Amino acid sequence: MGNSSSSTVHDLQAVEMHLWYKKFMMECPSGQLTLHEFKQFFGLRGLDPEASAYIEQMFRTFDMNKDGTIDFMEYVAALSLVMKGKLEQKLRWYFKLYDVDGNGCIDRHELLSIIKAIRAINGTESQDVSAEDFTNRVFDRIDINGDGELSLEEFVEGARTDEDFMDVMMKSLDLSHITAMIHNRRCCV
Repeated sequence: MGNSSSSTVHDLQAVEMHLWYKKFMMECPSGQLTLHEFKQFFGLRGLDPEASAYIEQMFRTFDMNKDGTIDFMEYVAALSLVMKGKLEQKLRWYFKLYDVDGNGCIDRHELLSIIKAIRAINGTESQDVSAEDFTNRVFDRIDINGDGELSLEEFVEGARTDEDFMDVMMKSLDLSHITAMIHNRRCCV
């Protein structure tokens, strides 16, 4: 009995993987997704410079081997993280995404740029709290050592302990719209 239930789960995962592969290959017959195709795939053309920079950073984060393309395995890893990843895995991914210069810390300028870009992409630029005020509030609350940079530890712990920060992170950085686009994408372009 135990084998049949695990076999069913395995079969479902195999079917899901096959569907992802089929959609990926229809969109990217070469087996490689370029930055330009990535923007087209998600309908992200004509963005302002900050939003475009954010999308490019997201692409680079998904491009794990840094070859300038996203192959099927990188695509699956990204989708798995977005759809099934644990909170800590997602927070670590968000940290990597925000750490634009790759120095292991997020400074105020990096966070502010990302928040502005996300608001521009999501169409939520005019909110009660400005991007600058939100950024300052985040640093006031979670920059424990007061050095003006968020380490990975401060970022993860801050997200866990500061309800407002976690709420904004999970809502304004929700990638479910990308997941929905992938699942609902027509097979033909």
